[in-house]
Amino acid sequence: MACKCKILNIGFGNSVVADRVVAIVQPSSAPMKRIREEAKVNNRLIDATQGRRTRSIIVTDSNHVILSAIQAETIANRLSADLLTKIEEKDPQD
Repeated sequence: MACKCKILNIGFGNSVVADRVVAIVQPSSAPMKRIREEAKVNNRLIDATQGRRTRSIIVTDSNHVILSAIQAETIANRLSADLLTKIEEKDPQD
């Protein structure tokens, strides 16, 4: 059984399913710090920083919060590149 899911690299050998990502945000604002703490209390926090500084927070459709050491803009660019590839595969321009 083959999975046709697009995988999004979030750095240091860690990946998430691209279709499950709801938001990619900077960790510095107060609301993001509250979301991070709430996820930690509710066991929904996934630390994928490998001990490095958190540079982005990824929120999934299952309300999991993933911490990454890669800049939010870099991850967003990777995600948009995956989406463009998905659109091109779906509707090729001949």
